[in-house]
Amino acid sequence: MAATQRIVIENAAIATVDAKDTEHTSGHVVVADNVIESVGAGRAPEGLTDVVRRIDATGHLVTPGLVNTHHHYYQWITRGLATDHNLFDWLVALYPTWARIDERMTYAAAQGSLGMMARGGVTTAMDHHYVFPKGSGDLSGSIIQAAREMGVRFTLARGSMDRSEKDGGLPPDFAVESLEGALAATEATVDEHHDASFGAMTQVVVAPCSPFSVSTELLRRGAELARRKGVRLHTHGSETVEEEKFCHELFGMGPTDYFESTGWLGEDVWMAHCVHMNDSDIDAFARTKTGVAHCPSSNARLAAGIARVPDMLAAGVPVGLGVDGTASNESGELHTELRNALLINRLGAYREAALNARQALRLGTYGGAQVLGRAGEIGSLEAGKLADLVLWKLDTLAHASIADPVTALVFGAAAPVTLSLVNGEPIVEHGRLLHVDEDAIARSTRSQAQRLARIAAGE
Repeated sequence: MAATQRIVIENAAIATVDAKDTEHTSGHVVVADNVIESVGAGRAPEGLTDVVRRIDATGHLVTPGLVNTHHHYYQWITRGLATDHNLFDWLVALYPTWARIDERMTYAAAQGSLGMMARGGVTTAMDHHYVFPKGSGDLSGSIIQAAREMGVRFTLARGSMDRSEKDGGLPPDFAVESLEGALAATEATVDEHHDASFGAMTQVVVAPCSPFSVSTELLRRGAELARRKGVRLHTHGSETVEEEKFCHELFGMGPTDYFESTGWLGEDVWMAHCVHMNDSDIDAFARTKTGVAHCPSSNARLAAGIARVPDMLAAGVPVGLGVDGTASNESGELHTELRNALLINRLGAYREAALNARQALRLGTYGGAQVLGRAGEIGSLEAGKLADLVLWKLDTLAHASIADPVTALVFGAAAPVTLSLVNGEPIVEHGRLLHVDEDAIARSTRSQAQRLARIAAGE
């Protein structure tokens, strides 16, 4: 058996985000292979053996790695389009272009999306991919490959659509799968790629896209498939007033009641956005422990509204943060969502009491781990958990005069990442990706964006 290899981090401010929100003004973290061995105040214990790296983290804050709970990577190559549209108009404008993606485009877009998140402290990423044009290649495999090469922990939400324009949905007819085809392909993806073990690097969830692009039968049978396979479920829910109206017109009930009628509430389910939730909706999510991916920047970009995050948290709803697709959040970064979640929620009914810095950090770490069903593995710095953590540099001009490091991270400018570990392995150092060539990815994403634009224009 190989000897244990330890990384020792000392002299850092530490926000553990454990159940007691334990913090250390100057503390240590010891990583043994792929798990956290110890966390505490002061210097690391004496007499540690097999230390392969010792880091003086003076001027840094150590936090759990950020956990992204909602994204659409393919949109990286359609950024900056339809910038003055609401959700439904934006979808109608972009679906015809998205329906022409292929494997090369999807791989490049995944590299770009993952790269921006990893550089900004994301250690666990997810992608809700639901566009599968005929003959486009192995799109799921290309996304998983990009995540594996980046070194991040990854959840693929294998999406699907079967309600097109001819059925009263929004996607064009050529952009959707058949009911049976979507279910079969989803099950095959779970069988090929899902790893249920502790420390898994790749997991798969069942993720029909939304009430306005998916048939009731696909939702019902998708839920049955997920539970038969023992995997989680994900979709969009209650994002806009237009969606609320759509559900009432088609199904005679609001989105939450509709989801409950199809088996889509439960502790194995999380939904993106959940902006337009009344008290009974929030109560239903709390009662069933259904999770929420809060996407503040995308919600603002598409003028969807302000989600009732303080009410959800007070009720006991699990809430994490999401970037959402980069065609509605062009920055593609999650660490800026800590700040945006706090600021946007303070525009709501609770004003300055809506969220504080530590609640925002919890949303982006432990809250995300809860939503993905991995709170026993990641999301806080505790002995025995996986060594997914980030060192944020807070002693430069941008942050040095802010005394409290968590306030500096959340309220301040986007902080540089000095080191990001996943499974105890560095994936980012001094703001640069270690396993891939950033400049090559930039060139590739630009090339594939231009290629898609030409194809969409019929050239």
